[in-house]
Amino acid sequence: MKGGFIHKLLVDKPWLGLVVLFFAMPIVVLVLLGGSPVLTDFSITPEQRKAFSQGLGFLEQQGQQRFRNDLSGGLVGSPGPTYNESRSQKTATRDDDCFPMPKVIYKVTLVYLVECNYAKGKWIADEKRPVYSSYECKRWIPKKYNCGAMGRTDLSFESYRWQPHGCEMPELSGPNFLDRMRNKTLAFIGDSLGKQQFMSMMCIATKGKHSPKVEDVGWKYGLVKAPPARRIDGWAYRFPGTNTTVLFYWSPSLCELEALMNTARSAKSYALHLDRPARFLKKYLHSFDTLVLNTGHHWNKVRFSINRWKLYADGKPLGNGTLPEDLGPFRNLKLHNIVRWLDSELIRRPYMKVFLRTNSPRHFLHGDWNTGGSCNNTTPLSAGSEVLEDHSSDLPAEHAVTGTRVKLLDITSISQLRSEGHIADHTLKSLSVKYDCSHWCLPGIPDMWNEILFAQI
Repeated sequence: MKGGFIHKLLVDKPWLGLVVLFFAMPIVVLVLLGGSPVLTDFSITPEQRKAFSQGLGFLEQQGQQRFRNDLSGGLVGSPGPTYNESRSQKTATRDDDCFPMPKVIYKVTLVYLVECNYAKGKWIADEKRPVYSSYECKRWIPKKYNCGAMGRTDLSFESYRWQPHGCEMPELSGPNFLDRMRNKTLAFIGDSLGKQQFMSMMCIATKGKHSPKVEDVGWKYGLVKAPPARRIDGWAYRFPGTNTTVLFYWSPSLCELEALMNTARSAKSYALHLDRPARFLKKYLHSFDTLVLNTGHHWNKVRFSINRWKLYADGKPLGNGTLPEDLGPFRNLKLHNIVRWLDSELIRRPYMKVFLRTNSPRHFLHGDWNTGGSCNNTTPLSAGSEVLEDHSSDLPAEHAVTGTRVKLLDITSISQLRSEGHIADHTLKSLSVKYDCSHWCLPGIPDMWNEILFAQI
């Protein structure tokens, strides 16, 4: 005898199969949907809710139409069923449905993460500023950058902070910074403005106070020079409590410099290789976790002549040895070259974060630094307080990082509004230049650069 009782009953009375199918279908659907903790109220845990939120994008990509229809109909605000709000009611009815549907017990809000443009915002007064004292931070700030110590009495420029539009700035304090950079190394490589950013970070990290818990580890990076070395190339300090290292290396062009053999008795000159990164950067890149680069103020004919730099590319001198009047295009070439090199290195170092800091503005009037230029403004924000542009004022730097893993630390337009923050005529009496409208007083504008940096690391 083939089949059992159910088989014989369905063969003899086929209409009975339709009745069974009609009543069984809702049960089957409920069982299938009951396996999803998203749409029913069966044992939903916080972990499941989190997994659901993370999986929304994946479901959309995979094109699972059944779940998408349920989400769009009942979870994301589009027209859907009217639900009984009583918690004892387990079903809801649709006008076009003939059997109960599972109850949706919570709604989901889709959040699209948009990266903050920290360069758009406004300067606002803040009585809690500055974040450290210039008098307590004498270990890290040389006298020529300490405007209070140099006799400046109007220090109102210190009492402002930068507030980006549409996003919050995390608080930058010594403990916060050291905790974020635990077991990591932050390196600043660039010119004297990069050195000021390094000094600012050291003051923030130590709260401006002398601390025996900061170790000089310059020897690890070849930064200790025996007398009578003319200039120390940089500094490196370690905070043993968190194993955090902060260092600066002097490389105003970010290029490899090669001493040239002179046949005459003239002073030694150097080949500045546009297509090669500084040797220090190549040698120690592997030891950095966060790297901040800058170059800008030395790309002019006067500085090249003082430094005795000769333009080289592909191992050969460019031109006939005469420097062009405008060296801006060569800076642009260098920016693209070093960003491309770093981008290729970041493929092998995914943990590393690299920032190209845009140019720090100068505010000379009626001349330049060597031709009698000055900057007498002491009124904060006399040129305005807000930046609304979407793009950087340093377009070559922005274009260089576009499409790469290198990030832009855009400080140009923000700093342009703060002409009163320069050292101006509060300089050392021995200096031949009366006004310094390039460098900044500390505490001051470079502190803001570090706040934006901290927000991105």
